[in-house]
Amino acid sequence: MKAQNQLDRETFSCSICLDLLKDPVMIPCGHSYCMNCITSFWDEGERKKSYHCPQCRKTFSSRPELQKNIMLAALVEQLNKTGLQAAAADHRYAGPEDVACDVCSGRKLKAIKSCLVCLASYCEKHLQPHYDSAPFRKHKLVEPSKNLQENICSKHDEVMKMFCRTDQKCICYLCSVDEHKGHDTVSAAAERTERQRELEERRGKIQQMIQNQEKDVKLLQQEVEAINHSAEKTVEDSEKVFTQLIRLLQKRSSEVKQQIRSQQETEVSRVKDVQEKLEQEITELKRKDAELEQLSHTEDHNQFLLNFPSLPALSESTHSSSINIRSLRHFEDVTAAVSELRDKLQDVLRNSWTNISLMVTEVDVLLAEPGPEPKSRAGFLRYSCEITLDPNTANTRLGLSEGNRKVTWMKRVQFYSSHPDRFTYWSQVLSRESLTGRCYWEVEWSGLCVRVAVAYKNMSRAGGGNECGFGYNDKSWALSCDQNSLTIGHNNIWTSISGPGSSRLGVYLDHTAGLLSFYSISETMTLLHRVQTTFTQPLLAGVWVVGSAKFCKPK
Repeated sequence: MKAQNQLDRETFSCSICLDLLKDPVMIPCGHSYCMNCITSFWDEGERKKSYHCPQCRKTFSSRPELQKNIMLAALVEQLNKTGLQAAAADHRYAGPEDVACDVCSGRKLKAIKSCLVCLASYCEKHLQPHYDSAPFRKHKLVEPSKNLQENICSKHDEVMKMFCRTDQKCICYLCSVDEHKGHDTVSAAAERTERQRELEERRGKIQQMIQNQEKDVKLLQQEVEAINHSAEKTVEDSEKVFTQLIRLLQKRSSEVKQQIRSQQETEVSRVKDVQEKLEQEITELKRKDAELEQLSHTEDHNQFLLNFPSLPALSESTHSSSINIRSLRHFEDVTAAVSELRDKLQDVLRNSWTNISLMVTEVDVLLAEPGPEPKSRAGFLRYSCEITLDPNTANTRLGLSEGNRKVTWMKRVQFYSSHPDRFTYWSQVLSRESLTGRCYWEVEWSGLCVRVAVAYKNMSRAGGGNECGFGYNDKSWALSCDQNSLTIGHNNIWTSISGPGSSRLGVYLDHTAGLLSFYSISETMTLLHRVQTTFTQPLLAGVWVVGSAKFCKPK
């Protein structure tokens, strides 16, 4: 019965509106339509004096006269009385969110493929020539897309099958011999292959980062268990020792217990905090990996290339690089010190109390002690990092070049799109990379003056106040150099320093240790100034310049 109802729907439906026939009329070729549907259809062809059947495409020399098909009208009326309705919402028809077939007349079916050569989308019926005809079989079919017009050159109205590497945009073949003449151009397919390879390399790096951080999370979890076990055992042993002492020792016993508990809580809290942040980074990396995987399956080269440049740059983990589990016995040394008190009584208690306290506080799982600063330039180069500048932060008087590694003060204002991260007054720019752990970079400068700086990301950008200038606030540190003097600035306190002038400066950062050093680089490496502080956030490299400055690749 269900099959019969489907047959009735198809038999007594108008192929233009796809509903049951209303006032059915039959045209000379034998096909029937709603009176209003065929009238409107032929009204559109009135201008060309072209009249044909929407189904069989048969043409008529003059507009046929339409007369109501009485028998068919009676059948449709009978169907209406029995409650049969046309499948107005049939899943085969295109809805507002679907890609519609470009060939269907009247109500359109969903497209199942789009052709990058024809720049049209087809339903299953109208796609068949692409499978049956040899010329059509060479066309590139992709999943249905509403963005096919983006593949058309707006200037030449040609399909954009080429990519200009010089200007980083898709172009047509006419563009390659016109405004892009002499540029580095390749086929879009070739560029897609190259970018696909880059994408896979980036995914590989992300997956490796995920693996490394998952190992760190596991290591931290094991350390939490070890800290808790050691602390619990130490508390137990300490209580046993102190219960053997007289009232004179009971007060000290309570103090040791409290101090151990406090340090235990502090260390466990620190480890769990880093563990939680690493897990958040893993989640974010998996999300980025999923986006890259989705992009890698895009079949439309142009869509792939249009979306590829917007991919966010990868940054190193803020936390993994600082994880270094210290090989200690945790709180066990406290037990030994307490046991010693049992034997030495009052004199030992008085002389050894400081020693017990130190043993508790020295339980420090995450290594935060500064490592030795390198003694040679080769040692610094082990921590060298490549700095690229963020155009979204650059003042409009600054021009970026050489892969965003060089910045130049310009006489004319540069055109940059509006961005909340941009310095609106100071001639400054910040790096894309967040800096944690140990980092080293070098800056080569020329001109009147330069300030080589590091700053927190939340440093203010809008306006000419001190809160926006490198070295003039508590969120930045800057070394200012001109032809005659050197000064170091932080929180608007500027101090003159002595040292050899140089057109090349080195910056060494040990974020964990709170160490920031500036060096003059020539034939030798000379320390200009060292800052010892506590950094509370990741840092960005920055520069203020009247002239030019380039972040070099140290060799």
